[in-house]
Amino acid sequence: MKLYYSPGACSLSPHIALEEAGLTYETIAAPTKTHQLPDGTDYYTINPLGYVPLLQLDDGTLLREGPAIVQYIADQAPAKKLAPANGTAARYQLQSWLNFVGTEIHKGFSPLFSPATPAEYKTMATERLMGRLKWVDGELAGKQYLMGDQFTVADGYLFTVTNWAKPLNLDLSGLSHLTAYRARVAARPGVQQAMKAEGLLK
Repeated sequence: MKLYYSPGACSLSPHIALEEAGLTYETIAAPTKTHQLPDGTDYYTINPLGYVPLLQLDDGTLLREGPAIVQYIADQAPAKKLAPANGTAARYQLQSWLNFVGTEIHKGFSPLFSPATPAEYKTMATERLMGRLKWVDGELAGKQYLMGDQFTVADGYLFTVTNWAKPLNLDLSGLSHLTAYRARVAARPGVQQAMKAEGLLK
């Protein structure tokens, strides 16, 4: 498998999943600013949408969209329990979390990164995002991870996107459950390995 990624972008989520799953894979940097691969290839010729992550399977099949990619990865290593079994109520709860993180948190950060976003809208977007994170903070009360005591691919995704709070100067310190959760996830060897590979940790 090949994971096309950009350091610190949402592609860190499947990168974490691959490490946690213990699968054999290679990474190919596809920087979001240049869209040029290390060998000079235009990334748009591989993924016309131009963004990451993109997972290329051994048979050449291309998988797009982080929530789909991480579930595929989890299903390749069922013993690691990175996702509940397909068809179970717990699997749909996992998908619910993946969708929530993708549409409410991930996309909530997007306008804050754009220099073209008007200041007034950034204020509104920040308030909405912090409201969603406050709700997540409440959901984490008394739990190790989003699904309880078991780390899943949803945790890798939430950890990845909440990493973006720091460069945007969003203060999460008041969200004590979320802050403690982020420290727990950050301490996992698979998470540390993925971050080191992307140059995010020394």
